[in-house]
Amino acid sequence: MEDFQIQAIGLMSGTSLDGLDICCCTFRQQSGKWTFGIDCAKGYTYPEDMKQILGMGAQKMNALEFITFHSAYGKFLGERINEFMQEFGVHPDIIASHGHTIFHEPQKKIMYQIGDGAAIAAETRIPTVSDFRRLDIMLGGQGAPLVPIGDKYLFADYDYCLNIGGFSNISLTQEGQRIAFDISPVNYVINHYCRQIGLEFDRDGEIARRGTICEELFNELNNMDFYHQSGPKSLGREWVETLVYPMLERYGLNMEDRLRTFYEHAAYQISRVIKAHPHINGSGKLLITGGGAFNTFLIERIDALCPCEIIIPDRQIIEYKEALIFAFLGALYMADMPSCLASVTGAPIDNIGGMLFKINR
Repeated sequence: MEDFQIQAIGLMSGTSLDGLDICCCTFRQQSGKWTFGIDCAKGYTYPEDMKQILGMGAQKMNALEFITFHSAYGKFLGERINEFMQEFGVHPDIIASHGHTIFHEPQKKIMYQIGDGAAIAAETRIPTVSDFRRLDIMLGGQGAPLVPIGDKYLFADYDYCLNIGGFSNISLTQEGQRIAFDISPVNYVINHYCRQIGLEFDRDGEIARRGTICEELFNELNNMDFYHQSGPKSLGREWVETLVYPMLERYGLNMEDRLRTFYEHAAYQISRVIKAHPHINGSGKLLITGGGAFNTFLIERIDALCPCEIIIPDRQIIEYKEALIFAFLGALYMADMPSCLASVTGAPIDNIGGMLFKINR
């Protein structure tokens, strides 16, 4: 394609409910190579009532309540974008919104990313692309993960790109193809238990560091069927709530031991995946981003178990890489290039995910 430049805003709201990330980036494609610059980025916390709905409440709503909240949440996103644009003095060509995952059961062709893209476009008066996963799922893919397309084009200097958010996921190149898949739940579980004791998260892993591993629970967690399936594969909150929480609670452990065991499980699963896809030189560079990159104890455990050089980038990349890549998905949409890779999602063909809502300016 011809050389191409675009400024895009990306929105990301993760399952760990850390808040809404907004990232404005400029992308350039020259001679087949993409480059990017982060122009500005900011995180926004959710009002407590909205956090409760995004956490568990939306799944229990009736159809009318659900679609009403879908529109209201989209309007909320648009209002935050307007604040963001005013604060930083930007006016992008496109907005790309991930939304917030409420349902994700691709084996049933069921998914829903709440947050109406039409409401965002109406509020901001800027073309908006949303609902990036649906087409891939209808084609028979997992609809996830979506970040690997950004890893492929924007972070190609790293051998492994690991994101640790509500769930951990990894992408890498194998035999000339980009592959990627979810590894295990991480912050979705940790934050769930921290909230039970009045905390939002386990800062630096201090609670888990005080605990002792329960070997029986550790082994039971690692024996779950998902970990023995080949990719493409993805995880959703339904899996955690059905299988993982009951398992963690069955042993009657105190909070320190429960979290310590779960940390070891999460680090072990990451190391197991990397060892199953060894770098040609035996080591390789592992880029770690997402909120988990700030968890000192978790990173220590990954480092102890993984045969890699671990790279923790600057804070802006750690915090906003997913929002950055969703902005990139908006750029790819406008460039008429695929954002869902069949080698990643298991769909029969690469596809351009998303729906565009555009106001005639």
